[in-house]
Amino acid sequence: MSKPHVQKVVLAYSGGLDTSVIVPWLRENYDCEVVCFTADVGQGEELGGLEAKALASGASQLIVRDLREEFARDYLFRILRAGAVYERKYLLGTSIARPLIAKHQVDIAHEVGADAVAHGATGKGNDQVRFELTYTALDPRLKILAPWREWGIRSRSDAIAYAKEHSIPVTATEESIYSRDRNLWHLSHEGGPLEDPWLEPRESMYLMSASPENAPDESTYLEIEFESGTPVSVNGQRLSPAQLISRLNAVGGAHGVGRADLVESRLVGMKSHGVYETPGGTILRLAHRELESIVLDRDTLHIKDLLALEYADLVYNGQWFSPLREALDAFVDNTQGPVTGAVRLKLYKGSVIAVGRRSPLSLYREDFATFGQEDVYDQADARGFIRLFGLPLKVRALNGLPISGLDMPHPDYTRFKRD
Repeated sequence: MSKPHVQKVVLAYSGGLDTSVIVPWLRENYDCEVVCFTADVGQGEELGGLEAKALASGASQLIVRDLREEFARDYLFRILRAGAVYERKYLLGTSIARPLIAKHQVDIAHEVGADAVAHGATGKGNDQVRFELTYTALDPRLKILAPWREWGIRSRSDAIAYAKEHSIPVTATEESIYSRDRNLWHLSHEGGPLEDPWLEPRESMYLMSASPENAPDESTYLEIEFESGTPVSVNGQRLSPAQLISRLNAVGGAHGVGRADLVESRLVGMKSHGVYETPGGTILRLAHRELESIVLDRDTLHIKDLLALEYADLVYNGQWFSPLREALDAFVDNTQGPVTGAVRLKLYKGSVIAVGRRSPLSLYREDFATFGQEDVYDQADARGFIRLFGLPLKVRALNGLPISGLDMPHPDYTRFKRD
């Protein structure tokens, strides 16, 4: 397949080994100008010295945008309100960052007059899908370059050798055993010893959270306040979205909260083993669920939980900019109006326990729930309700039918003759 003609490309640039090598590779193989774009989504100190590194690699410029508040407000809080969790454990930290990064990458391509965009995702992972679906949704005219699907580099040692050959400054070594992704929401770990899902992760691997054994012996209490499903304060102090998540990361991490070790199903068809540290997200998820439990009616709550699985799938699969996500958001937004109030939590040795919840819009009525009161709930009324509710079971029994369809008679194929 022939290469497209490219004049200027905007590369999603982290400054790590892969993207540092991609800069000279793009110039060498496409004879094009390379503009590097780095999104600050909360990776912290990893942003230091990036401009000098990008220019030394051959880029014409580096553009950095601070997206932390937008990330927290418009992306992280949306998946929080939706209750989205992928395959029971993964709070979607890497998945949800990609559409935001790709969106700004497309914006910058328009600003600098680029005709192409590029990413450093491998051909075996999910990120390639997330980046490219966003590019396609926002500007299908842009050419998409994915070096990992083209070049002959197949290992970390290959990339290091290429960097040395082209005098590219990199700090990576072949001893760096983990592949990590950090942002405001989480820190992920893959590769190295984690490729064997039987092995317990080394304690030295964790960077955001203390081990439960080393966490404080005294518990910590937090009170988190929500307004229409959005967290706004911690222990009475109002904080911006990014500040609030950072505060909970620090407190939760110190208490060993938010570790998740799972084997997940990648979109591209294979299983992968990863470990995630999401202290603040774990705290917020529990608090939000607890508040919903007292303000949402049963039917709405149950349907919302079902749709949360669909929401998690579309985020994981890179379909953020899609009609389905917008439709699901309309439903979620409609449910979140009454999710206003506060939740009190206890953090201790890796666990988060809800110990109190209150809301001015609560559906909980103590006078209804009290066992001794008969003026608001006549227990005799339950007799008729149970009879009607159990009518299908009664009819089945009266007709002599088994409860399970598996016990129904099967056809006798010996009675049929071949033509």
